[in-house]
Amino acid sequence: MLIRTEQTPNPATRKFLPGQPVMDAGTRDFADEDSAAASPLAAALFSSGLVEGVFYGSDFISVTAAPSVSWTNLEPVVIETLLDHFVGGAPLFAPGSAAGIHIASAPDFDEDPADADIIDQIKELIETRVRPAVAQDGGDIAYHGYKDGRLYLTMHGACSGCPSSTVTLKRGIESLIRHYVPEVETVEAV
Repeated sequence: MLIRTEQTPNPATRKFLPGQPVMDAGTRDFADEDSAAASPLAAALFSSGLVEGVFYGSDFISVTAAPSVSWTNLEPVVIETLLDHFVGGAPLFAPGSAAGIHIASAPDFDEDPADADIIDQIKELIETRVRPAVAQDGGDIAYHGYKDGRLYLTMHGACSGCPSSTVTLKRGIESLIRHYVPEVETVEAV
């Protein structure tokens, strides 16, 4: 099995491609070791003490190095852990009930029902144009809310904490969405 490695715009994060599906649907972000308990693979990566974040996409895993950890030291550890997982056919998530899974709720934006068409256009653009581009860089972006001309998005994976994420958000994503949906005045990360 060959696991390809790609750099991301975030120097602390690398994208690993195992050449097979990782998540059948959706994404999953592990921001700390406690949240990684739901996944044997994420827990193994965190147990090295060299990892600060793990993110699963459809066909990739993004790993964020802990502060002052060199990728020269970390990359072989990550590749070995991924090989052990995928070659061994281990499950991605620990068996159990969904009771232990916590999904943060979005703040109440009291979206105006009159904005439903605008919100549908925004969500369509995010799904068809923005998310695929962001996934290529090892991350994900999700709709969080729209109110009074402000679009709120949540960034995950390599995009979360990336030094260039503000530039990407303002120059790339905001420009694209404002072009197609002029009612959007600004885009903000939550």
